[in-house]
Amino acid sequence: MHKKILDHLNEAILLFNQDLVLTYINTAGEILLADSAKHLVGSNAKTIFNASTALLNHLQQSLNSQEALAGRELTLERLNQSITVNCSVTPLLENNKFSELLMELQQVDRHLWITKEEQLSAQHQISRMLVRGLAHEIKNPLGGLRGAAQLLDLELTDPELKEYTQIIIAEADRLKDLMDKMLGPNKLPQKSEINIHQILERVRQLVIAEASGTAQIICDYDPSIPDLLADKNQLIQALLNIVRNAIQALEQRNDGEITIRTRIHRQMTIGRKRYKLLIKTDIIDNGCGIKADMIGQVFYPMITGRAEGTGLGLSIAQALINQHNGIIECSSEPGNTVFSVYLPLEL
Repeated sequence: MHKKILDHLNEAILLFNQDLVLTYINTAGEILLADSAKHLVGSNAKTIFNASTALLNHLQQSLNSQEALAGRELTLERLNQSITVNCSVTPLLENNKFSELLMELQQVDRHLWITKEEQLSAQHQISRMLVRGLAHEIKNPLGGLRGAAQLLDLELTDPELKEYTQIIIAEADRLKDLMDKMLGPNKLPQKSEINIHQILERVRQLVIAEASGTAQIICDYDPSIPDLLADKNQLIQALLNIVRNAIQALEQRNDGEITIRTRIHRQMTIGRKRYKLLIKTDIIDNGCGIKADMIGQVFYPMITGRAEGTGLGLSIAQALINQHNGIIECSSEPGNTVFSVYLPLEL
């Protein structure tokens, strides 16, 4: 029963004996240390925290003094990656004698990320509400304008004057189409079981046909990823928008390269809901990158760094992924831009 409770905690729980040998680690601890309990249990703390001196010192000091210790914003080295954690070490007593050390680790940057994700999600919702309101207000008079131009066109006999009314009608239709795109997806997803790689292969084929071989596309798929419940057409549209964006970023390069990578991702909070298992799809290009002042705005409608762009592709992609309870993240530096699509698996 205790193990079941500990395995459902978001905090990492580790138990060490008097020789600082690990005797227990919960699921959150396995995720934090990126290793399995089977491999970690029985290992010495010096082996586990070899490059994390501060954490090892806290364990040793608590063992020597047999007093509880706490540390804030300590560095945990994991797989060549530094993670910031808060740590507390508590000696456990049995029959008034020291028996074991209980270590609790809480990832600080994860909580910062959740706060940031919630803020971005709220900003996107407000932005989309404003855009939808504006689009509806524009579409109403636009319909009247087009109708009046059609009536005028029927009354005119001069071909030259008719040309002007046809321009008005065509431009009204173009603006209506733009407004419809700004409103984003208006259909609920029709979900069915689908393999993410079938979708990505379809996207790859479409992009190759459009790009005429201007960029090399590398596929790095994890074949063990199970099927997910999703709307096939909506996911194709969302991922196609992202890959097209990557292709456009490579227009000035002769050695353009796009990598599409899939992996299983564990334990992630999206919209205040915790998901145990997700599909992470990375779309990576070696283009010039996104400017620092643009990186936080790339998913907003009408925001684009290209003169000929509409700024709707990524906004629509984010809205489609949101309808699947997922989210798209972006990080960028010259030569390495990564769009990461997270989709929860409903098993």
